[in-house]
Order: sequence, then structure tokens, then C-alpha cells
Amino acid sequence: MPDAEPENTAAHRGTAELDAVDRQIVHALRSNGRLSMRALAEQLHISRAGAYVRVERLHREGVITGYSATVDPERYGYGLAAYVYLKISQHSWKSVRHQILATPEVEHAALVSGENDLVLLVRTRDAVSLRELVLDRLQAMPDVLSTQTVLIFDELPRRS
Repeated sequence: MPDAEPENTAAHRGTAELDAVDRQIVHALRSNGRLSMRALAEQLHISRAGAYVRVERLHREGVITGYSATVDPERYGYGLAAYVYLKISQHSWKSVRHQILATPEVEHAALVSGENDLVLLVRTRDAVSLRELVLDRLQAMPDVLSTQTVLIFDELPRRS
């Protein structure tokens, strides 16, 4: 993988200019990504053509980046969740980033300030799988200096 990659943050690309209807479209699609253009237009009291044009623009400008299914992790077989905090070597973010992106149990990762460098939300089948992930795979990464694992006992429902 190439080391130089384009930055994909709003700070580097500029924030898109959105009006109230654009924000309503985003909210509606975050609540139900399978909403048809007809249903979206009816819900927002705009024309179907207007809804289509706005959604296409939101895609083109990178506001809407894709659609996905929301899965119940426990029913899917990944009922154990934890936050794993990592301390990494200086200047190793890009190499660690590639390794984290290749780890399927990582649902979310963030480079953070403070005592730790990275926070990972991980989901595994059970405690044995979590132990294998942390001890055998994450701690084995050359630039990972230390880890701290915090189990999640319960989660609040996601907001749309």
C-alpha cells in the first residue's frame, strides 16, 4: 500500500454548504437508508426530481459516503464488545492505521489526544476471541507499545 494517501477529513476538503432541506435529507437517510426517492420527497414535501438532484449532490460533495445495514452484533455472533486503547511509537500512525483497517473485529478506530494514541471499538464472539485479538494480534504489531482493554457491559441505542 502506498504511504502517501489523500486526507479525507472536512478540515482538508472544506465543509459542504448545507441548507435545512439538505440536513433533513441526511437525517431521513441516516434513519432509513433504503428510503426511495419518492418516499423521501413525500416525507420532506419536495419534488422527486428535487430530492434526486439534492441526494446526488450530497454524494458528489462527499456528505453522503455510502449506505450500510445496521446489524445487531449479538444476534450476528459478535456479542462481546470492548474499547482497546493503544499507545504506539512516534511517527507510526500510517503503518498502524493500515494494520488496524485490516482487522475485521475493529468496528471503529480513532486517533486521539491524551495518554493513549488510539481508541478502538472492537467486537468479538467471546472472551477467548477478544484475548486472541488483543494479546496475539494487536500487541504483536511492531509499533504498538501497550494496550488497555475495557469491556462494554451495555450500550445505548444508536442515534440516527
